[in-house]
Amino acid sequence: MKNIFILNPYSGRKKTDNRILKEIRDASGELGMDFEIYFTKSRGDGEEYIRRICREYNEKDESLRIYGVGGDGTVNEVANGAVGFDNVEVGIIPMGTGNDYLRNFGSPSDFLNIRKQLLGESRASDLIKYRAEYRGEVTDRYCANMFNIGFDCNVVDMTDKVKNLPGFSGSTAYLASVFIVLGRKRETDLHIEFDNGDVRDGKVLLISVANGCFCGGGIKGVPKAVTDDGLMDVSIVRSGVTRSQFVRLFPKYKKGTHLNDRLVLEKDILEYRQERRFKLVSKIPEGIRLCVDGEISSQDSVEFEVEEKAIRFIVPKGV
Repeated sequence: MKNIFILNPYSGRKKTDNRILKEIRDASGELGMDFEIYFTKSRGDGEEYIRRICREYNEKDESLRIYGVGGDGTVNEVANGAVGFDNVEVGIIPMGTGNDYLRNFGSPSDFLNIRKQLLGESRASDLIKYRAEYRGEVTDRYCANMFNIGFDCNVVDMTDKVKNLPGFSGSTAYLASVFIVLGRKRETDLHIEFDNGDVRDGKVLLISVANGCFCGGGIKGVPKAVTDDGLMDVSIVRSGVTRSQFVRLFPKYKKGTHLNDRLVLEKDILEYRQERRFKLVSKIPEGIRLCVDGEISSQDSVEFEVEEKAIRFIVPKGV
């Protein structure tokens, strides 16, 4: 079995990458495993290379393992490149800000051991297939972990800025961004169509559409999500929630215990559903701000559908 590691040589973390490269070579040599390291050349090159090499090994009827070195955006890139190839397993060496997809299987630190990664076993994982349309242009792609819309998307956008400040990284940057964005408390106006015919119209504070349950460096905001249950979890926080209510709920939201809180149950400020497919349409001219595994775009409408057990994800030995 071939093991291919994908690295971005322009990531700005030269010292870390050199350490990872040494560990890859040492562990592969010790175990006598065939490996290759591919350095990406430009944005999107990694995904194109993965698709090309997956096709090549599929035609040869040989097994292949592909490891991306990075964060949730890398998970997304690897998943979109490898989806549809049954002979391929994918893994991640966590070097991102949040590394939230991995948290559904274990601690990100578990995934830093290259030897355990090479000896690990793969598990089937769903993906969420989505079709987004903006100004007549259609995009068809997959999400590995989570979509964030509204408040959550604005927080991800702010985190990108805050994490570059001294003393802020990972969940610290995310938490700081939550309270910065909370001060502005912008809502989004949507038309929502669920698969059973239910419709929601109007303003919401945020929507999370999840395959995995973590975001923002370990915030368990969608606590019932499971990566292989054939369902996506949809959490809608209504527009009526006040800043004081949000602040009171946030510690429980972070731990994933908020669904049973009296405020949620009595004030009807949150709707939580599990769906196979549904659709969002923006009711404002500028469209929906959509965050997909950390990458943000504007869209007029988005259709979501679960693709069951679409990839096999490598979990390190012993995890």
